[in-house]
Amino acid sequence: MLSDYLQTVDWSRAQFAMTAIYHWLFVPLTLGLSILCAIMETIYYRTGNPFWKRTAKFWMRLFGINFAIGVATGLILEFEFGTNWSNYSHFVGDIFGAPLAIEGILAFFLESTFVAVMFFGWEKVSRGFHLSATWLTAVGANLSALWILVANSWMQYPVGCTFNIDTVRNEMTSFWEVLLSPVAINKFTHTVTSSYVLAALFVCAVSAWYLLRGREREMARRSIGIASLFGVVSALVTAYSGDRSGAIVAQVQPMKLAAMEALYEGREGAPLTAVGVLRPEAERAEGADPFYFRLEIPKMLSLMSFRDADAFVPGIDDLVEGNPRYGIMSAAEKIERGRVAIDELKRFREAREAGDPETQEAIRAEFDPATPEGEEFLREYFAYFGYGYLTSPRQIVPNVPMLFYSFRMMVGAGMLFILVLAAAWWFNRRETLERRRWMLYVLLFCLPAAYLASQAGWIVAEVGRQPWAIQDLLPVDVAASRIASSSVATTFFLFLALFAALLAAEVSILCKQIKIGPEKE
Repeated sequence: MLSDYLQTVDWSRAQFAMTAIYHWLFVPLTLGLSILCAIMETIYYRTGNPFWKRTAKFWMRLFGINFAIGVATGLILEFEFGTNWSNYSHFVGDIFGAPLAIEGILAFFLESTFVAVMFFGWEKVSRGFHLSATWLTAVGANLSALWILVANSWMQYPVGCTFNIDTVRNEMTSFWEVLLSPVAINKFTHTVTSSYVLAALFVCAVSAWYLLRGREREMARRSIGIASLFGVVSALVTAYSGDRSGAIVAQVQPMKLAAMEALYEGREGAPLTAVGVLRPEAERAEGADPFYFRLEIPKMLSLMSFRDADAFVPGIDDLVEGNPRYGIMSAAEKIERGRVAIDELKRFREAREAGDPETQEAIRAEFDPATPEGEEFLREYFAYFGYGYLTSPRQIVPNVPMLFYSFRMMVGAGMLFILVLAAAWWFNRRETLERRRWMLYVLLFCLPAAYLASQAGWIVAEVGRQPWAIQDLLPVDVAASRIASSSVATTFFLFLALFAALLAAEVSILCKQIKIGPEKE
């Protein structure tokens, strides 16, 4: 039975990861292209030039194809919380469900209401109302991202809640603390602006294709002018928020930071590894260098993480084994404390079944943050509740090579995009871009690179949190539903076939529409 449940967990993780990967192929383009379409229509509204109407309508057509398929994959993703992760949904549904409900009621209905006017209302409503509908569609899409990212950020940094021992659920105590946590604000900024970069590169790549073939030259040049500037500004904000993310992760998820840098032994004045090749874990003896080779920037990791070039950055071994000098508790101690919290919860359940109100009240006081004993118990024991389900301290270490290489792929691509978009804007402004065919091919190459970088960013965020479904509170192994592994495996392959068909359909339709080009006057 246990073996089947562990297989269920693995299949559920695989299915959720696959769904999230497919969904995120569509979301970034939706977020950024909606803004670019709104900007182009704003120019049409202000100038009355029919060229901009034709241009806006073309990009809206590509936006609509991407939007429709993104909605389909997103709905499946949300349903999987209830089907595959029912223990998770029960444990934190009062908190996690709130932003998802707001996303569905407010943001999704906002964009779905006005998207119809955006596509079909050109000749049916006034120019001003149509422009408003386009902007509201873009705002709705980005608000939808806000609430989804708030929910995800809470999983990375659970705040604004308390545990109800009677219902065995975490309940929200401060909506604003959940919404305005530093993790949520920074994740929204970083994720959305990186999506704008991808959309800008999409517009530039499609426009570059037209220029390489000598088609739609005016539309292509003007589209690149807007998209490249939009992309440069977005990429700079993405870089800034990425730097902020590193500092926040150092505070709230130190193991993720250590794994991203393959830092096994903590150091004061820790260097940042710019480039490196890791040794396989099987080849790495205890205390040996984990790298075949690496290029380091002295003290940069300490500076970026704690704004202090000499600050101590804990390594993987420090976080697993503990480091009393720097006040780092070992994972083994956290496991023991977590088991105390679990045992108290079990004792409360037994007292309730036995009809022992005195024991129930005594234990209830331990879980009450308003009582002195509750404040201490929650801080010293329940804070490590999730650790009590672990069987080994090494379980808290995520996949180091995957994080190390994914992080560098994301950062390297981000730096490349700043240079490429800035160059595209400059050459286009000087009206020399069309003659620099190598630059047009670079823009084409950057489009798939943008998708890879976007996926790499989510790998860093989600794999770096493992083994936790909710950081420190609930391991993934406990969060899954207790259903037959064969059921999850079957739906995994069904979804795989469905998503592959949807992706093939979108790429085919997009390519066809790009070949057709804008509507003729």
